Amino acid sequence: MGAWSARHRKSAVFGWLLFVVLAAYLGGVHGSTQVTESESMPGQVARAAKILDEAGIKAPASESVLVQSASLTADDPAFRAVVDQVRAAVTGTGKTGDLRSPYDTQAFSADRRSALVQFTVTGDREKAVENIPAVLDAVAKVQAQHRDLTVEELGEASSGKWFEDQFADDFQRAEWTAVPLALGILLIAFGALVAAVLPVVLALTAFIAAGGLVALSSGLLHTSNDASSVMLLVGLAVGVDYCLFYLRREREERAAGHDAETALRIAAATSGRAVLVSGVTVVVAMAGMFLTGIADFQAMSYATIVVVITAVLGSLTVLPALLSMLGDRVDKGKVPLLHRLRRPETAATGGRIWNAVLTPVLRRPLAATVLAGGLLLGIAAPLLTMHTANLTFQQQLPKGNALVATSERIQAAFPGSPSPATVVVKATDIDSPAISAAIEDLRSRALASNRMHGPVDVTLHSEQNIATIDIPLMGSGNDSASTEALRTLREDIIPATLLKVPGTEAPVTGSTAGSHDFNEQMTGSMLPVFGFVVAFAFLLMLTSFRSLAVAVTAVALNLLSVGAAYGVLTLVFQHGVGASLLGTAGVGAIDSWVPLFLFVILFGLSMDYHVFVVSRIKEGHDRGLSTQAAIAHGIRSTAGVVTSAAVIMVAVFGVFGTLSMQSMKQMGVGLAVAVLIDATIIRGVLLPAVMSLLGERNWYLPRWLDRLPDFSHTEPAPLADRAAPAAAAGPEPETDGARHRRVGV
Repeated sequence: MGAWSARHRKSAVFGWLLFVVLAAYLGGVHGSTQVTESESMPGQVARAAKILDEAGIKAPASESVLVQSASLTADDPAFRAVVDQVRAAVTGTGKTGDLRSPYDTQAFSADRRSALVQFTVTGDREKAVENIPAVLDAVAKVQAQHRDLTVEELGEASSGKWFEDQFADDFQRAEWTAVPLALGILLIAFGALVAAVLPVVLALTAFIAAGGLVALSSGLLHTSNDASSVMLLVGLAVGVDYCLFYLRREREERAAGHDAETALRIAAATSGRAVLVSGVTVVVAMAGMFLTGIADFQAMSYATIVVVITAVLGSLTVLPALLSMLGDRVDKGKVPLLHRLRRPETAATGGRIWNAVLTPVLRRPLAATVLAGGLLLGIAAPLLTMHTANLTFQQQLPKGNALVATSERIQAAFPGSPSPATVVVKATDIDSPAISAAIEDLRSRALASNRMHGPVDVTLHSEQNIATIDIPLMGSGNDSASTEALRTLREDIIPATLLKVPGTEAPVTGSTAGSHDFNEQMTGSMLPVFGFVVAFAFLLMLTSFRSLAVAVTAVALNLLSVGAAYGVLTLVFQHGVGASLLGTAGVGAIDSWVPLFLFVILFGLSMDYHVFVVSRIKEGHDRGLSTQAAIAHGIRSTAGVVTSAAVIMVAVFGVFGTLSMQSMKQMGVGLAVAVLIDATIIRGVLLPAVMSLLGERNWYLPRWLDRLPDFSHTEPAPLADRAAPAAAAGPEPETDGARHRRVGV
C-alpha cells in the first residue's frame, strides 16, 4: 500500500480528498437517525417504551414550578396570589397544557410553606425542549417580582434543554481545545510546522469522513450524540498516533542515510504494519460492545470502528503519498529553538530520562518487576470497592448548578423520588371491571407498603387499551430505598394485582427503573465482553508476533493498566479523593457504562504502544541481536515517539475530564490516567523487565501452533551506526549472522 501510494501520489491524495468530501456531503444530505428510547434501555423499561410507541402514545414532558416561602403558608392570600400568577404566566405562553393547581392536587409540603404547580409542555420530547425557553422566561419574570419567595421551575423539558445546550458547548470546547493541544505537542516533538500539521490534518479529515459514513449508515444502525463525542475523542487520538508512528520512522530512516524511496518502504513495512495491527486490535476490542445489547453502546462502538478504520486507511495510503511528495520539505517551517533542541541521536538512544530509567531496569529486571507491579496493584486496589450506578440528574450536573439546587429544594420539601415509577398497563379491555379493581388494589397495596407514597396518578387510553400509573417511590432515585421500593412494586405488588388479570402486561419504567435495568444489563454484559476482547486480543498478538509469551504478556500488562485506571476512578469519583482538583465532588458511584467502555477502549488503544514497541524489539532480534540487546534497542528507539503519542492522548483525554457532565469527566480522567500509566510504568519499566526475565522464551511458539500465518516483514538491514546504541545495555556476543549483516552494510 505504501509503495503504491508513493508511486501514484496524486491519485492517492486526490482520491482521499474526494472520499472525505463525498462521505461528508452524503452523510449531511442523509442526516442522522438517532437511537430511540426503546432501543437505548434494556429490560422492562424497553418493553414499556415499545408498548407506548406501538400505541402512538407520546408521554408529554412534565414540569413543576416550586413556590416556596420562609414566612407565608399556602393558606395566606399572598401565597395563593403568587401561585395564581405562576399559573397565568405559564398558561399565557401558549406552550403548556394539563395545568394543575396545588389547591386542586394538594401538592403542598408538610409545613404548607411549599407548593408545586404542575403542567406539561406541548409537543413531543424534542419539540418540548424547543418550547421550554418561553415558559422558563415567564416563570423567571414572576420570580423577579417576588424576591421574598422562591419561584423556580424544574422538569423533563427544562433539564433536557440544559443537557442539550451543555452537550453542544462541551463538544465545541473539546474540539477547539484538543486540536490546538495536539498541534502544539507535535510542534515540540518535530520542531517543524509542516511535520506537526500533517498528523492533525489527517486525523481531522479521517474524523470528518467517518462522521459522514456513520450518518449515511445510521438508517441501518442508529447513532447518538454520545457516539459523536467518542468518535472525536478516539479518532483524534489514534489518527494522530498512527501518523506520528509512520512519520517518525520515515524521518528516522532518512536521518540514518537511506534514500527517500527506501525510507518510505521501511516505514511502511515496520510502522505501517504496527499501525495495521493496532487498528485491527482497536476494531476487534470495540466490536465487543455489541455484546451489551444496548443501542447506545452499539452506536458508540460502530462510530469508533468506522473512525479507526478510516484513520488506518489514511495513514497507510495518503500519508506515504504526501511524504513522497514533500520529501525533505516535511521539515519546513522549523521552529529555531525547538528544532535545535531535537538531536538526531535521540531517536536511537531514547534521551537521558529514558536511559536513566531503562539502565537499572535491565540491570535488575526482577526488582523492577516486583516494584512496578506492586505499585500498580496498589493503585488498582480501590477498584475492589467500586460501586456502579446510572447516575441521577443531580449527580451528573456540576456542583452548584441552579437546576440541582432547585431539585434539592423540591426533594427536601416533598421527600421521595423526584421522578415516579410508571406502570404501563396493556390489557385486553382496559375499561373492564377486573382491570379497574386491579388498579385500585395496586394503589392501596402501594401506599400500604410504606415504600411508595401518593399521589398515585392513573391515566387511561381506552382506544389503545393502555393505562399509565405514576407511583412516587421512597428514596432519592438510585439509592437502596428506591431500589427496594422498585423491587417490591415489580415482584410483589404487580404480580398480586394487575398480572392476575389474564392477557395483561405491566412493565415498570421511570428513572429509577431505568437506572436499575441499565446497571443490571451492564453488570451482566461485563463477563462476555471482557472474555471476547481478551480472547481476540490474545489471538491477534499471537498471530502478529508468532509468540505465546508476547501474547500472554500483552494481555497481562493491559489488564494491569486497566485495573490501575479503575482504581484511580474509584478513589477520585466515588470516594472523592482529589475530586476538588477536577472541579467536582465524589458522587459515591461510577457511571454504569464507564468501566465497560474504558476497558474496551483502553484494551484497544494500549495495543498501539505495545505493538509499536514489541515490533521494534522483534525487528532487532530477527536481525541477530540478543534478546537483551534487542529490548534495549527497541525501547530506546521508540521512547521518543511513544512519549509524544502518549502526551497527545493524555492531553486529548484530559480535555474531556474538564467538561461539565460527570460521565464525561469520568471517561476522560480514566482514559488519561490509563494511557499515562501505560506509556510510562508499563512500557518503560514492566515490559522491558518482564521480557528480560523471559529471555529467549519471549519467542517461544509451540510446534502445534507453527501453522499460524507468518506476517513478519523484511526490509533493508539498518546502517551500522544505528545498531550501536543497543550496546549500551552491556557487551553482547555478536552472532555470525549479525556480523555478516553489519559487514555487508
